[in-house]
Amino acid sequence: MTELAEYLPFWTELTADQQALLDGACTRRHFPRGTVIHNGREDCVGLLLVLSGQLRVYTVYEEGRELTLFRLLERDLCLLSASCILRSIQFDVTVSAQQDTWALHIPADVYQRLMRASAAVAGYTNELMAARFTDVMWLMDQILNRRMDSRLAAFLLEQSDLEETDRLRITQEQIAGNLGTAREVVTRMLGYLRSEGLAEPERGGVRLLDRRGLEALAGFGRKKSV
Repeated sequence: MTELAEYLPFWTELTADQQALLDGACTRRHFPRGTVIHNGREDCVGLLLVLSGQLRVYTVYEEGRELTLFRLLERDLCLLSASCILRSIQFDVTVSAQQDTWALHIPADVYQRLMRASAAVAGYTNELMAARFTDVMWLMDQILNRRMDSRLAAFLLEQSDLEETDRLRITQEQIAGNLGTAREVVTRMLGYLRSEGLAEPERGGVRLLDRRGLEALAGFGRKKSV
């Protein structure tokens, strides 16, 4: 499977037998938009290497309220969907398809065998976990230290970059889920952005009116998904 050699940085460090094991175990999977792929620590789906589309990793708290931890784009590897092989993971996350997504599926037991046998695989896994931990710590800093209008502006700009349009197809409820707040808060903040001429709520979406103004409001905290 040529994708593995292209996407996995440790591929050349594997033995021929290890490459054959991994190549034979991988399958290509399609997840329509909205599909819940992984839900909680007991749900060990396996690892997912995104070929196209977008996955959302989030946690659910306080009466069903959602908070997006990070999003995974093309070439990203989702480890938390195989949390059963990561003993240090002691919290539940959900992984869903934010867009129609194609991914390579790596069975958890196969990847675990490779981690035990290959220092290159183990090292890559540790680096990836450290990067995701950094993403979550950045998010916590945003929640604790930034105003909601600033966080909303940053989110709208990021979403615009991902969708490559200033007319976003996203509901206020979905925005609230990404930011870990209530829909009523998003409605109030969008009203403020409209009054400032920065963005206009529309039926089933939001239209960005002034990118420079939104960037100024977002400030230095703006960060693209990795």
